[in-house]
Amino acid sequence: MTSTPDYAPVDTARGDREPASVEQLEEEGDVAADFLEGLLDIADIDGDLDLDVRGGRAYVSVEAPEGGSVDLIAHPDTVQALQELTRIAVQNRTGRFSRLILDVGGSRDTRQRQLATLVDRAIDRLEEGASQASLPAMSSYERKLVHDIVAERGFVSESYGEGADRHTVIRRA
Repeated sequence: MTSTPDYAPVDTARGDREPASVEQLEEEGDVAADFLEGLLDIADIDGDLDLDVRGGRAYVSVEAPEGGSVDLIAHPDTVQALQELTRIAVQNRTGRFSRLILDVGGSRDTRQRQLATLVDRAIDRLEEGASQASLPAMSSYERKLVHDIVAERGFVSESYGEGADRHTVIRRA
């Protein structure tokens, strides 16, 4: 009797990738942690790593131990760059495209609050009479967060554009 492996949910919007199994996502997390530990050592930054698998993605968090210094690399642009480098390292090691998410010192929560403020400003423009409000281009992960925030506020949103120009437009429901 054969059994099918457990698969984590995956965003199939692109349709060109098979869903990763939980075991594959755990492997991605382990490879990412090894890579990040090396980077932290080189930069002489103390950080504790935490690995998780959620929503079809590996999540790696770098937190500061007592007196740690991860805030030096917690700026959203820095985290985005580190995430891309980490994804490349994982892909080179596993041979598979990685959608892992990196959080450094709570940077993801900080970015989510910034996106909520951006959405609230866009909704203010709609309340003042605009028919729609466009947000700047952002990553697919950030657009997903924006779509969730917009839906919570009772509005609708769609993404438009290609590649680095892909952005979100908000309208009344």
